Amino acid sequence: MSSTKIALITGGSRGLGRDMALSLARKGTDVLFTYHSKQDEADAVVAEIQGLGRQAAALQLDVADSKSFDAFCEQVRATLQATFQAEQFHFLVNNAGVALYAPFADTAEEQFDEMVAVHLKGPFFLTQKALPLLADGGRIINISSGLARFSLPGSSAYASMKGAIEVLTRYQAKELGARGIAANVVAPGAIATDFGGGRVRDDEHLHQFVASQTALGRVGQPEDIGGVVAFLCSEEGRWVNAQRIEASGGMFL
Repeated sequence: MSSTKIALITGGSRGLGRDMALSLARKGTDVLFTYHSKQDEADAVVAEIQGLGRQAAALQLDVADSKSFDAFCEQVRATLQATFQAEQFHFLVNNAGVALYAPFADTAEEQFDEMVAVHLKGPFFLTQKALPLLADGGRIINISSGLARFSLPGSSAYASMKGAIEVLTRYQAKELGARGIAANVVAPGAIATDFGGGRVRDDEHLHQFVASQTALGRVGQPEDIGGVVAFLCSEEGRWVNAQRIEASGGMFL
């Protein structure tokens, strides 16, 4: 059996998840990650991780479909054995997500339900189902958002789910502490990715506004986030628990 640590990252084929996967691989961690629909993107990330000298595999998963989690965990179990020669993984990163920009007064129930399914119910029950496969002494990293601290019109449903995830994380830390499992939140600020149709990246007015409201004077990049996740999964991060770590460059201080 290998002594190398293994991370499971949801939504690891693009954006922040891709950088998390690569950052962990550079630190010597093997990576199993999920993708939603674009297998070619996932295959490319697997190749990148292998190019860094680590083992990697990708599995398809829709985090909104909680009924699929039992079968998914069986896939994880089989992949751990086949690809990594392991029985368990060590780090769970609940990263997968979708954006919603809608005023509170105009948010449809269907839109709200999708936010619940993807950002709250999904991470809640996927983590629950994965507990037998998560090694004692492991880490859970849940991804929130700066929008859970500051308010920008149009994000009420999305940000409400992130607020719930932050509370859930503290409960996970409390209840799983007996197994030596730490649980923390990473809350990115506005990051220039294709998330939400690439709004922060491509909308020049929004881009300039975010930069002007950020103490370090620029918009965040994916590589600003992956290393934070990698630190929380490192030996140096072992005593950080039940914390919300915002990586926003100092937005809206």
